Amino acid sequence: MALLFMSEWDSADEWTRMLRDHIPDLDVRVSPDVGDPAEIDVVLAWKPPAGAITSLPNLKLIQSLGMGVDHLFVHPDLPEGVPVARLVDPHMAMQMSEYALLWALHHHRRIEEYAWQQIEKKWKQLRVRDTRKTTVGVMGLGVLGGDAARKFAAVGFRTIGWSRSAKDIDGVTSFTGADGLLPFLGETQILVNLLPLTEETEGILDARAFAALPEDAFVINLARGAHVVEDDLLAAVDAGHLAGAALDVFRDEPPPPEHRFWSHPKIRMTPHIAGLTHAETGAAQVAENIQRVRAGKPPKNEVEPARGY
Repeated sequence: MALLFMSEWDSADEWTRMLRDHIPDLDVRVSPDVGDPAEIDVVLAWKPPAGAITSLPNLKLIQSLGMGVDHLFVHPDLPEGVPVARLVDPHMAMQMSEYALLWALHHHRRIEEYAWQQIEKKWKQLRVRDTRKTTVGVMGLGVLGGDAARKFAAVGFRTIGWSRSAKDIDGVTSFTGADGLLPFLGETQILVNLLPLTEETEGILDARAFAALPEDAFVINLARGAHVVEDDLLAAVDAGHLAGAALDVFRDEPPPPEHRFWSHPKIRMTPHIAGLTHAETGAAQVAENIQRVRAGKPPKNEVEPARGY
């Protein structure tokens, strides 16, 4: 049996080397060099091309190369009955929390304003905001969001979270479900989005959501670009209701050159780098899942297709 590696964004050589540290005789093939499709029992993929997985008759596992699996479920022809697993990488969770903390503190300590003052050769001390009275709201309290929320609470921010189901996290007030969304947003001064992308969450950050945030709120999106209605975000920032946004993900990546995000003075962009998958930390988990499915066991971190995560 063989593993088929399918990603233009990750190093096949690095993943092969790391996986063979755990399974020395692992047969790894790199798409499009499939060989005999009947020999492929595991696919390790990030954003596979349409139809690439359907021609593998003996597939036992579709393993995502990241924590998200929306890039797989956009394909309606995924083979039924084949488990899909996401990669739960603690190193990636640490990266994501670092990114969220970076931009939250950047806004909280008014670094952007000081940067403009430097350009203008202006020396003026600005009022320091009280961390204990500043509320950070984290959307999504799973592996990633839970880690970020704990760290915000540890720094001293008043921390709240919103999720599909109630979560019990020390130092974090939990809001739940559709009824809890607007009350959650109404208290959030720094919004961090770490939701999974599903049919229910696509476009969740729209004009209604932005209007519910307090004036001068700051938005940090490091989940998926499709969570944000981009024109609504720009309108809320242009109107002065929002202080600005830090965005790592976009509906189109990269955004087209004419997109206003590129030149907007209150929008900061990074090229989808908030959390990058590392073979060194992820290979052990992928290798374990390969061994589990080949032994007839379910993989760890299996996704529920109906929920999309």
